[in-house]
Amino acid sequence: MNAITKLHPATPIEELRVPQHLHYNWEYDATRSQLMRLYENAKRDQWNATQRLDWSVDVDPGKGLVPDFGIGIYCTPIWARLSKAQIEKLRHEAITWQLCQFLHGEQGALLATAQIVDSVPWYEAKQYGATQVMDEARHVEVYRRFVQEKLGHEYPVNSELKKLLDLILTDSRWDMKFLGMQIIVEGLALAAFGTIRDTATNPLLRDLTAAVMEDEARHVAFGVLSLREYCRDLPEKDRLEREDFVYEACVLMRDRISNREVWEAMGLDPEECIAFSDRSEMARQFRYRLFSKIVPNVKSLGLLSPKQRERFEALGILEFETNTTSDVDQELEEERRVREGQSPAIGA
Repeated sequence: MNAITKLHPATPIEELRVPQHLHYNWEYDATRSQLMRLYENAKRDQWNATQRLDWSVDVDPGKGLVPDFGIGIYCTPIWARLSKAQIEKLRHEAITWQLCQFLHGEQGALLATAQIVDSVPWYEAKQYGATQVMDEARHVEVYRRFVQEKLGHEYPVNSELKKLLDLILTDSRWDMKFLGMQIIVEGLALAAFGTIRDTATNPLLRDLTAAVMEDEARHVAFGVLSLREYCRDLPEKDRLEREDFVYEACVLMRDRISNREVWEAMGLDPEECIAFSDRSEMARQFRYRLFSKIVPNVKSLGLLSPKQRERFEALGILEFETNTTSDVDQELEEERRVREGQSPAIGA
Protein backbone atom coordinates (compact mmCIF):
# COMPACT_ATOMS: atom_id res chain seq x y z
CA MET A 1 0.00 0.00 0.00
CA ASN A 2 1.49 3.33 -1.08
CA ALA A 3 1.24 6.55 0.88
CA ILE A 4 -1.47 8.98 -0.17
CA THR A 5 -0.92 12.70 0.39
CA LYS A 6 -3.99 14.88 0.71
CA LEU A 7 -3.87 18.64 1.18
CA HIS A 8 -6.97 19.93 2.93
CA PRO A 9 -8.30 23.03 1.12
CA ALA A 10 -7.73 26.37 2.88
CA THR A 11 -5.95 24.73 5.84
CA PRO A 12 -2.29 23.99 6.67
CA ILE A 13 -3.15 20.32 7.28
CA GLU A 14 -1.53 17.63 5.15
CA GLU A 15 -2.82 14.08 5.39
CA LEU A 16 -0.65 11.02 4.73
CA ARG A 17 -2.40 7.67 4.52
CA VAL A 18 0.27 5.13 5.28
CA PRO A 19 0.58 1.40 6.02
CA GLN A 20 1.19 0.81 9.70
CA HIS A 21 1.95 -2.43 11.53
CA LEU A 22 0.86 -2.48 15.17
CA HIS A 23 2.31 -4.90 17.70
CA TYR A 24 0.79 -5.88 21.00
CA ASN A 25 3.24 -7.43 23.43
CA TRP A 26 1.66 -9.51 26.20
CA GLU A 27 5.02 -10.39 27.79
CA TYR A 28 5.78 -7.77 30.43
CA ASP A 29 9.06 -9.16 31.77
CA ALA A 30 11.57 -6.33 31.28
CA THR A 31 14.72 -8.13 30.14
CA ARG A 32 16.30 -5.26 28.19
CA SER A 33 17.94 -3.53 31.13
CA GLN A 34 19.58 -0.74 29.15
CA LEU A 35 16.27 0.36 27.67
CA MET A 36 14.64 0.23 31.09
CA ARG A 37 17.41 2.38 32.54
CA LEU A 38 16.88 4.85 29.69
CA TYR A 39 13.19 4.91 30.60
CA GLU A 40 14.04 5.68 34.23
CA ASN A 41 16.35 8.51 33.12
CA ALA A 42 13.64 9.91 30.85
CA LYS A 43 11.12 10.00 33.69
CA ARG A 44 13.66 11.65 35.98
CA ASP A 45 14.67 14.29 33.44
CA GLN A 46 11.29 15.57 32.24
CA TRP A 47 11.07 19.38 32.32
CA ASN A 48 8.39 22.03 31.97
CA ALA A 49 9.26 24.66 29.36
CA THR A 50 6.96 27.25 30.91
CA GLN A 51 8.76 27.02 34.25
CA ARG A 52 12.33 26.24 33.22
CA LEU A 53 12.85 28.91 30.55
CA ASP A 54 12.70 32.67 31.10
CA TRP A 55 10.40 33.77 28.29
CA SER A 56 10.65 37.42 29.40
CA VAL A 57 14.18 37.65 27.90
CA ASP A 58 14.33 40.22 25.12
CA VAL A 59 14.99 38.85 21.64
CA ASP A 60 16.13 41.19 18.85
CA PRO A 61 16.92 39.03 15.80
CA GLY A 62 18.18 42.02 13.85
CA LYS A 63 21.05 42.44 16.30
CA GLY A 64 21.93 38.77 15.99
CA LEU A 65 21.10 35.82 18.22
CA VAL A 66 24.15 33.89 17.08
CA PRO A 67 27.45 35.22 15.67
CA ASP A 68 27.40 36.42 12.08
CA PHE A 69 29.98 33.82 11.04
CA GLY A 70 27.12 31.32 11.23
CA ILE A 71 25.63 32.92 8.10
CA GLY A 72 27.06 31.22 5.03
CA ILE A 73 27.94 34.38 3.08
CA TYR A 74 29.64 36.13 6.01
CA CYS A 75 32.93 37.83 4.99
CA THR A 76 32.25 37.27 1.29
CA PRO A 77 31.87 39.85 -1.49
CA ILE A 78 28.10 39.41 -1.20
CA TRP A 79 28.19 40.36 2.49
CA ALA A 80 30.36 43.40 1.72
CA ARG A 81 27.68 44.73 -0.62
CA LEU A 82 24.91 44.59 2.00
CA SER A 83 23.75 47.69 3.86
CA LYS A 84 23.38 47.74 7.64
CA ALA A 85 19.61 47.35 7.27
CA GLN A 86 20.06 44.40 4.90
CA ILE A 87 22.45 42.70 7.34
CA GLU A 88 19.93 43.09 10.14
CA LYS A 89 17.20 41.62 7.92
CA LEU A 90 19.50 38.75 6.91
CA ARG A 91 20.21 37.93 10.57
CA HIS A 92 16.49 37.79 11.20
CA GLU A 93 15.74 35.66 8.14
CA ALA A 94 18.61 33.24 8.71
CA ILE A 95 17.82 32.40 12.34
CA THR A 96 14.09 32.23 11.56
CA TRP A 97 14.69 29.76 8.75
CA GLN A 98 16.90 27.59 10.93
CA LEU A 99 14.58 27.51 13.92
CA CYS A 100 11.57 26.85 11.69
CA GLN A 101 13.35 23.78 10.32
CA PHE A 102 13.94 22.67 13.90
CA LEU A 103 10.24 23.17 14.56
CA HIS A 104 9.20 21.17 11.50
CA GLY A 105 11.71 18.44 12.28
CA GLU A 106 10.41 18.14 15.83
CA GLN A 107 6.85 17.70 14.55
CA GLY A 108 8.12 14.95 12.27
CA ALA A 109 9.84 13.34 15.26
CA LEU A 110 6.62 13.58 17.27
CA LEU A 111 4.68 11.73 14.58
CA ALA A 112 7.40 9.13 13.96
CA THR A 113 7.88 8.35 17.64
CA ALA A 114 4.15 7.86 18.11
CA GLN A 115 4.31 5.36 15.24
CA ILE A 116 7.26 3.63 16.92
CA VAL A 117 5.25 3.11 20.11
CA ASP A 118 2.61 1.31 18.03
CA SER A 119 4.90 -0.72 15.83
CA VAL A 120 8.00 -1.71 17.83
CA PRO A 121 7.47 -5.25 19.17
CA TRP A 122 9.33 -4.92 22.48
CA TYR A 123 7.59 -3.85 25.67
CA GLU A 124 10.62 -1.92 26.96
CA ALA A 125 10.91 0.06 23.73
CA LYS A 126 7.20 0.93 23.75
CA GLN A 127 7.54 2.18 27.30
CA TYR A 128 10.58 4.35 26.59
CA GLY A 129 9.12 5.52 23.27
CA ALA A 130 6.12 6.95 25.14
CA THR A 131 8.47 9.27 27.05
CA GLN A 132 10.00 10.43 23.79
CA VAL A 133 6.55 11.34 22.46
CA MET A 134 6.28 13.72 25.42
CA ASP A 135 9.78 15.03 24.74
CA GLU A 136 8.96 15.76 21.10
CA ALA A 137 5.70 17.48 22.02
CA ARG A 138 7.68 19.73 24.37
CA HIS A 139 10.22 20.49 21.63
CA VAL A 140 7.47 21.48 19.23
CA GLU A 141 6.08 23.68 21.99
CA VAL A 142 9.31 25.58 22.67
CA TYR A 143 10.27 26.15 19.04
CA ARG A 144 6.72 27.15 18.08
CA ARG A 145 6.63 29.62 20.92
CA PHE A 146 10.07 31.08 20.17
CA VAL A 147 9.34 31.44 16.45
CA GLN A 148 5.89 32.94 16.90
CA GLU A 149 6.52 35.17 19.92
CA LYS A 150 10.13 36.23 19.35
CA LEU A 151 10.71 36.09 15.59
CA GLY A 152 7.30 36.98 14.24
CA HIS A 153 7.14 34.98 11.01
CA GLU A 154 7.69 31.46 9.72
CA TYR A 155 9.29 29.53 6.88
CA PRO A 156 7.75 26.36 5.41
CA VAL A 157 9.49 23.04 5.81
CA ASN A 158 12.60 22.65 3.65
CA SER A 159 11.98 20.29 0.73
CA GLU A 160 14.88 17.94 1.53
CA LEU A 161 13.88 17.67 5.18
CA LYS A 162 10.29 16.99 4.11
CA LYS A 163 11.44 14.20 1.78
CA LEU A 164 13.24 12.48 4.64
CA LEU A 165 10.36 12.90 7.08
CA ASP A 166 7.93 11.47 4.51
CA LEU A 167 10.25 8.50 3.88
CA ILE A 168 10.28 7.75 7.60
CA LEU A 169 6.58 8.24 8.23
CA THR A 170 5.35 6.27 5.21
CA ASP A 171 7.51 3.19 5.73
CA SER A 172 5.57 0.45 7.51
CA ARG A 173 8.68 -1.15 9.06
CA TRP A 174 9.45 -0.05 12.61
CA ASP A 175 13.21 -0.43 12.23
CA MET A 176 13.26 1.94 9.25
CA LYS A 177 11.56 4.54 11.44
CA PHE A 178 14.28 4.01 14.04
CA LEU A 179 17.03 4.35 11.44
CA GLY A 180 15.62 7.49 9.87
CA MET A 181 14.46 9.27 13.01
CA GLN A 182 16.62 8.07 15.91
CA ILE A 183 19.91 7.74 14.02
CA ILE A 184 19.78 10.28 11.16
CA VAL A 185 17.35 13.04 12.18
CA GLU A 186 18.25 12.97 15.88
CA GLY A 187 21.94 12.87 14.93
CA LEU A 188 21.36 15.94 12.78
CA ALA A 189 19.53 17.60 15.65
CA LEU A 190 22.40 17.03 18.09
CA ALA A 191 24.85 18.52 15.59
CA ALA A 192 22.76 21.60 14.85
CA PHE A 193 21.71 22.16 18.44
CA GLY A 194 25.30 21.81 19.64
CA THR A 195 26.41 24.56 17.27
CA ILE A 196 23.69 26.93 18.52
CA ARG A 197 24.19 26.10 22.20
CA ASP A 198 27.92 26.80 21.93
CA THR A 199 27.62 30.05 19.96
CA ALA A 200 24.27 31.67 20.87
CA THR A 201 24.56 35.20 22.23
CA ASN A 202 20.92 35.32 23.33
CA PRO A 203 20.39 33.62 26.72
CA LEU A 204 16.86 32.38 26.00
CA LEU A 205 17.92 30.69 22.77
CA ARG A 206 21.00 29.22 24.48
CA ASP A 207 19.04 27.84 27.45
CA LEU A 208 16.23 26.51 25.25
CA THR A 209 18.72 24.68 23.04
CA ALA A 210 20.63 23.21 25.98
CA ALA A 211 17.41 21.90 27.51
CA VAL A 212 16.31 20.27 24.25
CA MET A 213 19.73 18.64 23.83
CA GLU A 214 19.34 16.82 27.14
CA ASP A 215 16.44 14.93 25.59
CA GLU A 216 18.02 14.41 22.17
CA ALA A 217 21.00 12.50 23.57
CA ARG A 218 18.61 9.93 25.05
CA HIS A 219 16.76 9.65 21.75
CA VAL A 220 19.88 8.68 19.83
CA ALA A 221 20.78 6.14 22.53
CA PHE A 222 17.26 4.68 22.19
CA GLY A 223 17.82 4.10 18.50
CA VAL A 224 21.25 2.52 18.88
CA LEU A 225 20.24 0.21 21.73
CA SER A 226 17.08 -0.94 19.96
CA LEU A 227 18.55 -1.41 16.49
CA ARG A 228 21.71 -3.24 17.52
CA GLU A 229 19.73 -6.24 18.65
CA TYR A 230 17.59 -6.24 15.51
CA CYS A 231 20.31 -5.56 12.92
CA ARG A 232 22.57 -8.27 14.30
CA ASP A 233 20.37 -11.00 12.79
CA LEU A 234 19.26 -9.33 9.55
CA PRO A 235 19.52 -11.33 6.32
CA GLU A 236 22.05 -9.88 3.86
CA LYS A 237 19.38 -8.55 1.48
CA ASP A 238 17.59 -6.69 4.29
CA ARG A 239 20.86 -5.32 5.68
CA LEU A 240 21.86 -3.90 2.29
CA GLU A 241 18.42 -2.29 1.92
CA ARG A 242 18.93 -0.53 5.24
CA GLU A 243 22.39 0.60 4.21
CA ASP A 244 20.86 2.14 1.08
CA PHE A 245 18.30 3.95 3.23
CA VAL A 246 21.02 5.34 5.53
CA TYR A 247 23.07 6.54 2.58
CA GLU A 248 20.11 8.27 0.91
CA ALA A 249 19.19 9.93 4.20
CA CYS A 250 22.76 11.21 4.66
CA VAL A 251 22.69 12.74 1.18
CA LEU A 252 19.36 14.45 1.91
CA MET A 253 20.69 15.85 5.19
CA ARG A 254 23.91 17.05 3.61
CA ASP A 255 21.93 18.92 0.94
CA ARG A 256 19.41 20.29 3.44
CA ILE A 257 21.67 23.05 4.77
CA SER A 258 21.63 25.17 1.58
CA ASN A 259 18.75 27.38 2.95
CA ARG A 260 17.88 28.62 -0.52
CA GLU A 261 14.68 30.18 0.83
CA VAL A 262 16.66 32.74 2.86
CA TRP A 263 18.61 33.98 -0.14
CA GLU A 264 15.43 34.26 -2.17
CA ALA A 265 13.74 36.22 0.62
CA MET A 266 16.70 38.61 0.64
CA GLY A 267 16.53 39.13 -3.15
CA LEU A 268 20.01 37.64 -3.56
CA ASP A 269 21.26 35.18 -6.17
CA PRO A 270 20.58 31.79 -4.52
CA GLU A 271 23.16 29.89 -6.56
CA GLU A 272 25.93 32.35 -5.74
CA CYS A 273 25.02 32.36 -2.05
CA ILE A 274 24.83 28.56 -1.90
CA ALA A 275 28.24 28.25 -3.54
CA PHE A 276 29.81 30.54 -0.91
CA SER A 277 27.88 28.85 1.90
CA ASP A 278 29.06 25.39 0.91
CA ARG A 279 32.66 26.54 1.26
CA SER A 280 32.14 28.38 4.54
CA GLU A 281 33.84 27.37 7.79
CA MET A 282 30.47 27.08 9.53
CA ALA A 283 29.27 24.59 6.92
CA ARG A 284 32.45 22.56 7.42
CA GLN A 285 32.01 22.57 11.19
CA PHE A 286 28.35 21.66 10.90
CA ARG A 287 29.07 18.70 8.63
CA TYR A 288 31.80 17.60 11.00
CA ARG A 289 29.42 17.64 13.96
CA LEU A 290 26.63 15.97 11.99
CA PHE A 291 28.52 13.04 10.56
CA SER A 292 30.85 12.58 13.51
CA LYS A 293 27.70 11.53 15.39
CA ILE A 294 25.99 9.55 12.63
CA VAL A 295 28.83 7.49 11.14
CA PRO A 296 30.00 5.81 14.38
CA ASN A 297 26.43 4.90 15.26
CA VAL A 298 25.86 3.46 11.78
CA LYS A 299 29.05 1.44 12.19
CA SER A 300 27.94 0.17 15.60
CA LEU A 301 24.75 -1.19 13.98
CA GLY A 302 26.77 -3.22 11.46
CA LEU A 303 25.62 -1.08 8.52
CA LEU A 304 29.06 -0.06 7.24
CA SER A 305 29.87 -2.68 4.58
CA PRO A 306 32.64 -2.17 1.97
CA LYS A 307 30.04 -0.73 -0.41
CA GLN A 308 28.81 1.68 2.26
CA ARG A 309 32.39 2.70 3.03
CA GLU A 310 32.93 3.58 -0.63
CA ARG A 311 29.81 5.74 -0.66
CA PHE A 312 30.73 7.44 2.60
CA GLU A 313 34.21 8.04 1.22
CA ALA A 314 32.66 9.80 -1.79
CA LEU A 315 30.63 11.97 0.61
CA GLY A 316 33.82 12.81 2.50
CA ILE A 317 32.58 11.40 5.80
CA LEU A 318 34.30 8.02 6.12
CA GLU A 319 37.00 9.52 8.38
CA PHE A 320 34.53 9.50 11.27
CA GLU A 321 34.47 5.70 11.25
CA THR A 322 37.76 5.55 13.16
CA ASN A 323 38.36 8.83 14.97
CA THR A 324 35.14 8.82 17.01
CA THR A 325 33.03 6.21 18.73
CA SER A 326 29.33 5.91 19.36
CA ASP A 327 28.12 7.98 22.32
CA VAL A 328 26.33 4.89 23.59
CA ASP A 329 29.58 2.92 23.48
CA GLN A 330 31.37 5.64 25.43
CA GLU A 331 28.66 5.65 28.09
CA LEU A 332 28.72 1.88 28.45
CA GLU A 333 32.51 1.87 28.67
CA GLU A 334 32.43 4.45 31.47
CA GLU A 335 29.87 2.37 33.36
CA ARG A 336 32.07 -0.71 33.00
CA ARG A 337 35.07 1.18 34.38
CA VAL A 338 33.06 2.42 37.36
CA ARG A 339 31.79 -1.11 38.11
CA GLU A 340 35.34 -2.42 38.03
CA GLY A 341 36.63 0.36 40.28
CA GLN A 342 38.68 2.08 37.57
CA SER A 343 39.06 5.81 37.06
CA PRO A 344 36.99 7.48 34.31
CA ALA A 345 38.70 7.73 30.95
CA ILE A 346 40.55 10.97 30.22
CA GLY A 347 38.21 13.51 28.60
CA ALA A 348 35.07 11.83 29.88
